[in-house]
Amino acid sequence: MCVALLPAEASAHSDPVATIALWLALILLAAKLGGDLAVRIGQPAVLGELLVGVVLGNLALTGFTALEPIKRDPFVEMFARVGVLILLFEVGLESTIGQMLRVGWSALLVAGLGVVAPFALGWGVGAWLLPEQSMFVHAFLGATLTATSVGITARVLKDLGHSQRDEARVILGAAVIDDVLGLLILAVVTSVIVAADLGGSVSLSGIALQLGIAAGFLIGSLVLGVLLSKRLFALASRLRSRGVLVACGLSFCFLLSWLASVMGLAPIVGAFAAGLILEDVHYRSFVARGEQGLEHLIHPISSFLVPIFFVLMGMRTDLTSFAQPGVLGLATALTIAAIIGKQACALGVLGRGVDRLTVGLGMIPRGEVGLIFANIGLALSVGGTRIITSATYSAVVVMVIVTTLVTPPALKWSLARAVRRSALRDGPAGGARRESGSS
Repeated sequence: MCVALLPAEASAHSDPVATIALWLALILLAAKLGGDLAVRIGQPAVLGELLVGVVLGNLALTGFTALEPIKRDPFVEMFARVGVLILLFEVGLESTIGQMLRVGWSALLVAGLGVVAPFALGWGVGAWLLPEQSMFVHAFLGATLTATSVGITARVLKDLGHSQRDEARVILGAAVIDDVLGLLILAVVTSVIVAADLGGSVSLSGIALQLGIAAGFLIGSLVLGVLLSKRLFALASRLRSRGVLVACGLSFCFLLSWLASVMGLAPIVGAFAAGLILEDVHYRSFVARGEQGLEHLIHPISSFLVPIFFVLMGMRTDLTSFAQPGVLGLATALTIAAIIGKQACALGVLGRGVDRLTVGLGMIPRGEVGLIFANIGLALSVGGTRIITSATYSAVVVMVIVTTLVTPPALKWSLARAVRRSALRDGPAGGARRESGSS
């Protein structure tokens, strides 16, 4: 039975933008309702946006097929892709190069272990459960497990009132470095897959070359950006028209995204680098004359575009794929690998008095980063064979949902445990001082 209550496509006599406007209205309203429900039960809004997308995308199972065109609409897809760039730009804006340099060896070791272990475990899960697939599939599954969602972790720590604890500093510093390393791995794996699809050979020297290109672009863009961006924004501040700061910020983001693509990397690498480069000092002259900061100006744009990405990713999760043999097993194995892999982070904690279990739990959520990686995999193929099938993609989405769900309660329990242990170790006075510093 087919039910179609909404226009699937514009008629010859109507403006084609009207259908897109309808799709966007439905997506945004659904995203905000889903986000509200998630927040009410103590979960990140992004999880609600993803889950409401899963519901909308599988209404066809009930016979309601009117929303199916949204999944394939190229304009909605483009809005979602731009939303990803804005999201990574915003994540970069919330961190700075200085913060990365100040986090110390502990955060660097935590980040390194938190990338290597999940990548190896993800590759192993792919080789074990998908032996008929190529090594490219196994490598991409490993890549989807590498990065931590710094936004979700930061929100949880802030909501719990522990964002100033030593564990929180290590987690957030490591999560930022984690994202950089994860993006480098994604860039290398994607470049190797594209080269193989074009008939090129895969060798250690080729992989090393791609890693050098990715690292060179990231480091080079950061260095040149730091040297030039302050002067460019100083010149831009002389313009008196409205919206100059946000226009310059977005232009900077899109320009580096394009340059990353020219270098054979994912555009999100450039968007993240642009956010890392720009700091408050670059647009101080705008703020001095009464304008708002760039992060504040970008927020309304991200509130519009980013939910489109999450809802669309949820809609592309085919629940019927779990009826296929092995899909549930793959989802379970990926989730276990994602959680265990991040617990290796605890081995990198060097500071005394820092609760290692809390650090490991804080690195678990994959959130938007895992979805971005999986979405890129949907567009990759080698010899006409897709790297990420709909079944594999659905398994990755389950991993993202579970790792995002378990983090808030796990961190709450672990931090309470760490506070009690600190109070017992330091005595009443020491415990009080530590808590006052974390409030």
